[in-house]
Amino acid sequence: MTTEAPKLFTGARIFTAQQRPWAEAMVVAAGRLLYVGDDRTARRIAGATAQEHRVEGKLVLPGFVDAHAHIVSTGEVSEQIDLSRAADLAEVHRRIKVWADAHPGEPRIRAHSWEPASILGERPTRQMLDAVVADRPVYVQTYDFHSIWLNSAAIAEVGLNSDTTDTVGGKVWRDENGLPTGYVDETAMHAYVWPFLEDLQTDADLDRHLASALRGYRNVGVTAAVDMGLHERDLAAMARAEQAGELTARIVAHWRIAPSGRTGEDLAEVAHAAELASRHHTDRLRVTGIKLMLDGTVDGCTAALGVPYVDGTNADPIWDTAALCAVVTAADAAGLQVAMHAIGDEAIRQAITAVESAVEANGPLDRRHRIEHLEVVENADIQRLAALGLTASMQPVHADPAIQENWRAMLGDDRVDRGFPWSEMTDAGAPLAFGTDSPTAPYPPLRNMFIAATRRSAFDPTLTPNVEKFALPLADAIGHATRDAAWACRAEDQFGALAPGRLADFVVVDRDVFEEAPESLLEAGVVSTVVGGEEVRSA
Repeated sequence: MTTEAPKLFTGARIFTAQQRPWAEAMVVAAGRLLYVGDDRTARRIAGATAQEHRVEGKLVLPGFVDAHAHIVSTGEVSEQIDLSRAADLAEVHRRIKVWADAHPGEPRIRAHSWEPASILGERPTRQMLDAVVADRPVYVQTYDFHSIWLNSAAIAEVGLNSDTTDTVGGKVWRDENGLPTGYVDETAMHAYVWPFLEDLQTDADLDRHLASALRGYRNVGVTAAVDMGLHERDLAAMARAEQAGELTARIVAHWRIAPSGRTGEDLAEVAHAAELASRHHTDRLRVTGIKLMLDGTVDGCTAALGVPYVDGTNADPIWDTAALCAVVTAADAAGLQVAMHAIGDEAIRQAITAVESAVEANGPLDRRHRIEHLEVVENADIQRLAALGLTASMQPVHADPAIQENWRAMLGDDRVDRGFPWSEMTDAGAPLAFGTDSPTAPYPPLRNMFIAATRRSAFDPTLTPNVEKFALPLADAIGHATRDAAWACRAEDQFGALAPGRLADFVVVDRDVFEEAPESLLEAGVVSTVVGGEEVRSA
């Protein structure tokens, strides 16, 4: 029986994301870090037979952990029309027409990432899409994936009509005659449109989408991701990739539970998630908890706020508080993590209340519950969640000034100057984990670190920073996207930092972004991605 020789990595500046943040060399043995520190000691520990890898003049970082992602969907949108940064309806039409003309045999047309502001303040209608493509169904997903826009052929294909009912927390928008306009948001989209589109996909499609996402992760240095919204077929695709040895990023997943209106059904979903967690628990694929949607988005005026939007409207939380507390308490008792999407301050308070209820019911436990997004949050509630040890799971890319115009307009008051208060979270003692929520936003980590460290736009760095006082030191930002993101999914002893005993997951960057101007984060490239000591991507 032979044992592979240790690997010695030298020549780079190594950021460990630990109390001793810098090192000169690393030794890897059997897929784990054996030593991280000075060059001389590393050579002695590695021994004469070590395979030396010199990464001269480069920067080594812990592998990035995307704390909030939708992995299969991230790969799926790579095959669709990208409408991001489309300035107006004419540009939306142009991009759709170019793709439609180039793919005459495709039975339907899919697009993503249109921004509400590009429709000049109007809610989109089926007629707007009919004007460019009328003979094939067209589905256009919003950039935040909280609503979808259909043409007349898509409305007919899905089966929406004047008799289609709205859902709790969602709406099929209608014209003056009661007919669907082509705009469907939140849980109505989940109930009517997404299931139809998902049923069209084969297992081979899902495998291809997952492979595409993993390829993208390898290229930009994401070595682990937390999937927020797991479904059976996505999980099956992940399991197939793991079995085939093709899971080149570690996946930690949350099973999504939508409110049924019946406590027994909701609790049965919790029990199912617990069964999945017991079945999938390896260092490559692990089910860790449940995901609950408590509200929508500010852009769509569906986030639940304590004070209404500028137009006087507001939105109720999606979950009834009693039903939410029952689910959170059951998941807590089962040892599951609970991740709650809560963007508006009213939904955030509801999330905190639910965790308090679980603590009261179940007593002392090792909890790692979390709130996702927290875009409009009062400092008093930050103090409450910090006291409970709740993780603030936030996404720097959502604070990019280039996509803030509509967000700020919908709030219309001093709340815009409290948006995305990362430093208030850490000042209060709350764990802060950074992710991207891809495919709602780009997932390359270095550009997100630029936003986190500057509050400037990665799309257009010339724009005015977005509430600059909330910018973070670069070392802190990277720590939240590696070490703290790993802690938030109960993996701090496995990955997220470079320390002896951890899995050897790291990335090599072609320049030292700590020593250069912040803009270098937009220009830097990943030359090597290593997972478990094995290089999965090399430039």
